[in-house]
Amino acid sequence: MSPLQTTALFLGATLIMVPLLKRFGLASVIGYLATGVLLGPHGFGLISDASDVLSFAEYGVVLLLFLIGIELEPSRLWVLRRSVFGLGGLQVASTGLVFMGITRALGYSLPVSFVVGFGLALSSTAFVLQLLSEKKQLTTQHGRKAFSILLFQDIAVIPLLAVIPWLGGKSAHYGWIDLGKLVLVAGIFIISSRTLIRPALRFVASAGTPEVFTAAALFLVCGAGVLTESLGISMSLGAFAAGVLLADSEYRHEIEASLQPIKALLLGLFFIAVGMTADIELLHTEAGLIIGAVMGLMLIKFILLVIIGRITGTNLHGSVQLGVPLAQGGEFAFVLFSAAAAENIFPEDMANRLILIVTVSMALTPFAFMLLERVLEPWLRPEETRAFDDVPEHDNPVVIAGFGRFGQIVARVLRMHRIGFTALEGDVRQVDFVRRFGNQVFYGNPANMDFLRAAGAGRARIFVLALDDVQDSVRTAAAMHRLFPKVAIYARARDRAHAYQLMDIGGVTVINRETYLSSLDLAQKVLTGLGMDAERAERDIATFKEYDDKLIVRQHAIYKDEAKLIESVKESMQELEELFESDARAAERQNAAGTEDQPLS
Repeated sequence: MSPLQTTALFLGATLIMVPLLKRFGLASVIGYLATGVLLGPHGFGLISDASDVLSFAEYGVVLLLFLIGIELEPSRLWVLRRSVFGLGGLQVASTGLVFMGITRALGYSLPVSFVVGFGLALSSTAFVLQLLSEKKQLTTQHGRKAFSILLFQDIAVIPLLAVIPWLGGKSAHYGWIDLGKLVLVAGIFIISSRTLIRPALRFVASAGTPEVFTAAALFLVCGAGVLTESLGISMSLGAFAAGVLLADSEYRHEIEASLQPIKALLLGLFFIAVGMTADIELLHTEAGLIIGAVMGLMLIKFILLVIIGRITGTNLHGSVQLGVPLAQGGEFAFVLFSAAAAENIFPEDMANRLILIVTVSMALTPFAFMLLERVLEPWLRPEETRAFDDVPEHDNPVVIAGFGRFGQIVARVLRMHRIGFTALEGDVRQVDFVRRFGNQVFYGNPANMDFLRAAGAGRARIFVLALDDVQDSVRTAAAMHRLFPKVAIYARARDRAHAYQLMDIGGVTVINRETYLSSLDLAQKVLTGLGMDAERAERDIATFKEYDDKLIVRQHAIYKDEAKLIESVKESMQELEELFESDARAAERQNAAGTEDQPLS
């Protein structure tokens, strides 16, 4: 099969499998793995050799670590030193020693136990970061801790690889040579980043050709990888170091934008290649051994990570969130086990079993995430046990349900005019926070009708519905309209769809989409910034608002019929364009008439 045919096969299979499995709520990583299994030698056999694909696809991991590095300024990395070396070192040491002890207890030699133990201690940087990114959890506490552990693991690969030849019987000074190489590479990177790389990027950028700049960024990553690999050091770590040294460069964002699409494709190819390496026949013939080893691997790592999380001050919920994503084996285990087999530390069939165990554990990680979200999360999430506040009797004309960013602005305006209000908030942490600033707000669920009655909602003139949760907002509006039909409801809608649901209730007096008016205000500033007369810009925005207010009422009748709604949107766009063109022609005629009326000088 030609390279072009192979590329077309990969792309076509990916376009089918990834969207199909995403539709069933599975992570994109599973789609890539499934594609690899189907195409590989143990599936339909369309690709017979996965090793070439895997070696090329590893550049996806290299690019990933470069982009991670470029987001970490050296000053920030220094701040993370305790988390990286403390937390990461504790995880690698404890997990490696536990697995080393288990392997030794099974009768294997010390060198074999060392490689197996510390190889299984590593987790998949590519998998974990991809999943945490998809779940938008990279900036959470457990996301930052996971990143620190993964970063230390990537650093730890260097001494682990360095010690393998010595375990295989080579000279003991071999590892010291590698350490010297590492110091040499660090010196080269630090010096060249200022004296060579940045001036070169400045020269390339001056050409003003985006594709050449992309080529320069790729050359930079590949060059760093080739240099470190030629010295026997991980390409990924070399790329990461190069990224860190360019983190404060003026070209940082342009480099990121250039490499992001390429990284995503190569990382997807890496996951496909991992799927292709999975020996399904071995999984069939030794199912009990492989599945048992995978379950043991993930369970032991999970338990150790939860313990480490608790030791380092994370609550049980956060510790479980840390343990689940890091419980699998990692891609660098493939490198360690292959190197150990090449040095005759253990036979190749043992390396194949270990690689399959790691691969299956990686494949199970997205399912572990689903288990966390659907089963463990509701059980572990701390529940509020605090009783609702007793709201003193007030006959305030306004009740504000929801005291977040939206409700607080309404309250500030009312306070400025000395208009009394009763504020209700369902998040106890938000209540305690805003009370520190002297605000009088009461804790309770605004969707609870007994609480609303106690808060005097039935005696108010206006009920401001500022809840963030769409379903709570709709339920509260419906209950208010049913129980207190004479109270006017002024509601905040998150978007157009939320507005339609509130309109369905029929008793909401005013509906304001939360970003609508601010976006119109910004649009008006954009028009004036482009040179349009301020009066005309204000008039055009008013025209748009008037038209859109009428349009949302028209579309409310058909918003559940997708085909009709799409047709209505297309028609409304054309109507609006014609409306503005008509106004523009009228303005031109008026200007022309005004010019004709001017007396001749």
